[in-house]
Amino acid sequence: MINKINNGFKIFSGNSNRPLAERITTRLEVNLARASVGRWTNGECRIQLEENVRGTDVFIIQSISWPANENLMELLLMIDAAKRASADRITAVIPYYGYSKQEKKVRGREPISAKLVANLIVAAGANRVLTVNLHAPAIQGFFDIPVDHLDALSILAAKTKKTINLDGCVVVAPDKGRVEMAVELSAKLGAGMAIVFKRHPLENREDVKEVEFVGADLDGRTAIILDDMVLSGGTLLNAVNRVASCGVKEIHACIVHGAFCGDCLSKIESSPLGKVVVTDTIAADETAAGGKLVIASVTDMLAEAIRRIHYNKSVSEMFE
Repeated sequence: MINKINNGFKIFSGNSNRPLAERITTRLEVNLARASVGRWTNGECRIQLEENVRGTDVFIIQSISWPANENLMELLLMIDAAKRASADRITAVIPYYGYSKQEKKVRGREPISAKLVANLIVAAGANRVLTVNLHAPAIQGFFDIPVDHLDALSILAAKTKKTINLDGCVVVAPDKGRVEMAVELSAKLGAGMAIVFKRHPLENREDVKEVEFVGADLDGRTAIILDDMVLSGGTLLNAVNRVASCGVKEIHACIVHGAFCGDCLSKIESSPLGKVVVTDTIAADETAAGGKLVIASVTDMLAEAIRRIHYNKSVSEMFE
């Protein structure tokens, strides 16, 4: 049971995922702090915190999801506003950390975008970051401030158990980068495991070309494809098509961050996919994709982490 916490803190929200922020404050039995988060006539972000934050513990909830540039600027300006208003400590609560796909240089003359975003957040005045399932865990090291990196796999597993018949289930990693996650989820579900190896053409990193498929036999079984994020859906749907050719009985998916850019949802709707269990780190609508989405909320996890940070208690103990 999450206990109500005292008034020495305030939780603000940008526009990226206000419903999640409202659920978190409801869980903590506090009001979402008032802030004006809008636009000037020239399109620039206009921010004003409408409550006194002097000497308080401030939490700003904002995913860096589409439109990523605007949501990032909202976050930076809200941090700056809290800092200039003499907040005691500022925690950037970033359920989905955008720009994380470029955490290293793949070709010459490319930026390391995830590092630059980390620098901007620190420069704006954040004292701490709270986030969920970074695309690359090494991104934690890009910050010179504490980072609490939460894992939503247990939440996905619990929702999957309630949604999908797990008899004869196999968890499928859509690429080698998700193997560790797939191993963990398969253990939580008591399932087998398989891997789709892929490569990205250098000319377009969002395109996908399959290389090889290895692992448990899928004939007549239920496949659950796991990925940490879905943007255009190329990786997910490539894995769906490959798995479908193996004679599976059903195909479902577990996704931590569902960005679902462009026509991704319509592609999911017309695909062989059954249910897509996805967290609400990015605002999601269960009626989308023909009702295939099943939302596994990170509300309680983030609320408990905020409570622990406020009281200077261990966040890692949540997972022990």
